[in-house]
Amino acid sequence: MATLMFRNVDADPSDPIDTWPHEAFQAAIEHGLTPDWQGIANHLDQHPYGAAAATLAEVLEYTEGVGAFLLRHRLERARSTALSVMLKKQAQELAGLVAGSGLTQRELARRIGTSESRLSTWLSGRQAPTAQAVAKVRLALSNAE
Repeated sequence: MATLMFRNVDADPSDPIDTWPHEAFQAAIEHGLTPDWQGIANHLDQHPYGAAAATLAEVLEYTEGVGAFLLRHRLERARSTALSVMLKKQAQELAGLVAGSGLTQRELARRIGTSESRLSTWLSGRQAPTAQAVAKVRLALSNAE
């Protein structure tokens, strides 16, 4: 089985993926095999918003083929998963702050000018609050009496 090789690229396939230039990703997509793509995909799962993911996203804008299709899908899934995890953590943190404040959700919603049902969606993670809404919650909780 042939291993991935870069020609006319200022990188080696054994270099850390975060250091690969655009041309290296393009070569891997166009001339690599499933194991090569799997290595990139595994890296994306761990670092969906890292340097390699950003470079790959740029390369995928103009690269076609099976490898591009698979890596595009994997990047979208890795980013979506990471975002969901982060939003869930944010919701848990806010819910913990509300629970420790002594305020009811109804009272907190009233103080920040939103509905109790909307606040509930934020605290459950079903909907992401805006940065402004998070700031309002934090301000209201810091002034809880």
